[in-house]
Amino acid sequence: MKFDRRSALLAGLVAPLAAKAQTAPPLSDKPLPAGLTDPTETIDLWPKGAPGKPAKLPVEKVAERSTDAALTDRSVTGVSNPRMAVFRPRVANGASVLIMPGGGYVRIVLDHEGYVLGRWLAAQGFTAYVLFYRLPGDGWAAGPDVALSDAQRAMRLIRARAIRDGLDPERVAAIGFSAGGHLCADLATRHAVKTYEPVDAADKLGARPFVAAPIYPVISMTAPIAHAGSREQLIGKDASPEREAAHSPHLNVTKATPPCFLCHAEDDGAVPVENSLLLRAALKAAGVPVETHLFTSGGHGFGMTKAIGKPAGVWPELFLTWARSQGLG
Repeated sequence: MKFDRRSALLAGLVAPLAAKAQTAPPLSDKPLPAGLTDPTETIDLWPKGAPGKPAKLPVEKVAERSTDAALTDRSVTGVSNPRMAVFRPRVANGASVLIMPGGGYVRIVLDHEGYVLGRWLAAQGFTAYVLFYRLPGDGWAAGPDVALSDAQRAMRLIRARAIRDGLDPERVAAIGFSAGGHLCADLATRHAVKTYEPVDAADKLGARPFVAAPIYPVISMTAPIAHAGSREQLIGKDASPEREAAHSPHLNVTKATPPCFLCHAEDDGAVPVENSLLLRAALKAAGVPVETHLFTSGGHGFGMTKAIGKPAGVWPELFLTWARSQGLG
């Protein structure tokens, strides 16, 4: 979907109605390693609270999993206030990236699939938004569409604020990892599906990413290719074939799916590389531009830091080159 003058004006008009940015509280009491910064700004997605609350609201918890004093590896569970943490560049190139970390739909792996990438993208001139999305196992009314609701809303809010923030409302990319890669691919293929009732004028804007980058993504919900943990959390252990198909992005690709960048390690022991291959085949069949990189080694969950020195470690530069060739930055 291309943004015309009317869309840009609309984005500027709805910006005052969209959620306001606020100072980001620290995630934990543990000080960050020297040289690292957390975002100083967050944007709540839902002005009156997230829709479809469960009877017992989940309690957000942050766990630090790193034993290395020089590294952080925080994970978040129980998100009840979906939001975006914002990394702004010193000199913006006008393009934005929505980042969806993974975590098997039971947690959000915040640092190496979120904040590290956010800092790096900001250093390249991009405005980066790390998404704290709700998890399907926490009892929200939207069920398997709850994370997609947050991703759609996030895309619309970024566009609603774009003119005010000096950004291009069209050039908003999406990138996700593992289960977050599933969410990214779900957004790319089902961006126009209605998953929530509109809450303000921002919801008149489109949720289609300019480009999308599902990285070592969970794609198929059908055994044996499906990642069993993500599948169970998203659609249930005993899901029907119809329910599997509804939430397998490669079966929902259309000509309206944006160009995609895929990368995966052949030695991924958690999410088989066939997931990316299925999505690639579907994109090719629909005539959607796709760039694919398969690496001999890298394992699963390499993000920005865990593949350094391995073939998969070059993926960020490959993504950046491809994104610029598509007109993103």
